[in-house]
Amino acid sequence: MSKSLVKAIKILDCFTVNPEMTINELAETANMPKTTVFRLASSLEEAGLLVKERKSSHEVTYRMGLKLLTFGKHVSEQLKYNKVALPHMKKLNEEVDELVHITVLEGNEAVYAETIDSSKPVRLVVKVGRRAPLYAGSAPKLLLSSMADEKIEAYLDEVELTKLTDNTLDNKERLKEEIQKIREKGYSISHSEHFKDTVGFSYPIYNHQKKMVAALGVSIPVLDYSEEKGKVILDKLEDTAKRIWDELGYTV
Repeated sequence: MSKSLVKAIKILDCFTVNPEMTINELAETANMPKTTVFRLASSLEEAGLLVKERKSSHEVTYRMGLKLLTFGKHVSEQLKYNKVALPHMKKLNEEVDELVHITVLEGNEAVYAETIDSSKPVRLVVKVGRRAPLYAGSAPKLLLSSMADEKIEAYLDEVELTKLTDNTLDNKERLKEEIQKIREKGYSISHSEHFKDTVGFSYPIYNHQKKMVAALGVSIPVLDYSEEKGKVILDKLEDTAKRIWDELGYTV
């Protein structure tokens, strides 16, 4: 992380002590030179994270901008999805004894926001916070399918489809066809696209605004896969996802 960014965050932290401060007060609280604080405060103001208010010809104060409230709202909502989903994830994990995960869209990547491991000796382990490209794996592809077509086109123009395994889709037209199939089916399956020798299944999580906010998934070692087991997992995933939808206020 750059030193300037760390210092800017330190300035934002000052507003947890006092909601409104002058440059002199910020410099004292942050223990930084006044010129540095002024430069960083100006940048934060330009970004909408701080608001400058002129009290008089001699006094100017800063306070947090509403943009931070927007960030906080998104973080709060994401945590809410996790809180609602977690007991249902635990029940699903007990039923199938496989890796269960919730994945969310962040920028042009999928992020594993919650995972519950299998108890089996041979199992896939994915740590919370791990990132994945949107073109590989059941959950990332499902999140990609939720984006508007123009955003998908923009993403495909920017990204280089790199082979992570032999099965990773590295052809943009084939990926578009896969996205269309996912939209038609309402769920996503992958065979060793992101992680080698695994099969992944994912169902969408919708909120009360009918927006896909996360992907609920189960991933299993390919050695444990059969068509019959795949159908059982998909049925249980669908039931679990629908129970989470109900709690989030989504109605079909």
